[in-house]
Amino acid sequence: MIFYLGTHMEHWLGLLDVPIFVSRRRLTRRKTFPRALGRWALDSGGFTEISQFGEWQVTPADYITEVRRFRDEVGGMDWASPQDWMCEPMMLEKTGLTVADHQRLTIDSYLELRAAAPDLPFIPVLQGWELGDYLSHIEAYDDAGVDLSSEPVVGLGSVCRRQNTNEAAHIVRAIAAKGIKLHGFGFKLDGLRKIADVLASADSLAWSYGARRQEPLDGCTHKSCANCMKYAMQWRGKVMSAIESPKQPALPGQWYGGAA
Repeated sequence: MIFYLGTHMEHWLGLLDVPIFVSRRRLTRRKTFPRALGRWALDSGGFTEISQFGEWQVTPADYITEVRRFRDEVGGMDWASPQDWMCEPMMLEKTGLTVADHQRLTIDSYLELRAAAPDLPFIPVLQGWELGDYLSHIEAYDDAGVDLSSEPVVGLGSVCRRQNTNEAAHIVRAIAAKGIKLHGFGFKLDGLRKIADVLASADSLAWSYGARRQEPLDGCTHKSCANCMKYAMQWRGKVMSAIESPKQPALPGQWYGGAA
């Protein structure tokens, strides 16, 4: 499984050679970009778009322009998320739409982006809430001519806030059993312990959340390690040890400070 270290610090792309996950909302603030030392993937920032505005404020054409520039100037991009629509109850309340509406809009985005920019590595994303929703979304992709089992990777949305539950694990395993290579958005350590063996990749920014609630590491002079590379890399090392040795006892909670 490829584990992408989530970060708010987009300049880390030019400083770290581990897989990194960065939001377009961070990159669009810049006039110039670091050249990536390693591989990375792009979060479209959809959660912020839908939760703040109830719709996408960025047009597909503008998003394509941004992604093409990121790919060319940063380099090393593995893939980019489409302009997908999350299906958490709070998101449905914000938009006034249904799960089926959000699923349709997610497929429409992927198809539009892929048709308009076949050179860019946009991935399909599955959205839903219950297992039946996700299975219906797989069928809808198939009806649209997209065989998800043949895609290099497929994002799994609207799971991260319950990713350490048995329900989420059941959803992930049921979808993976169909031969779909899944990326788990925002999976923390507890969730990864349950399903890392069936994920193609995952990302997490949980280390930053935990660091805000802890004292800085020895030798660090900042008020918290919420954007600290040293802390992030130590956390990543422990995550990698845990997911590469799934049969070992659970790690003690002290090291992650609630960020698992």
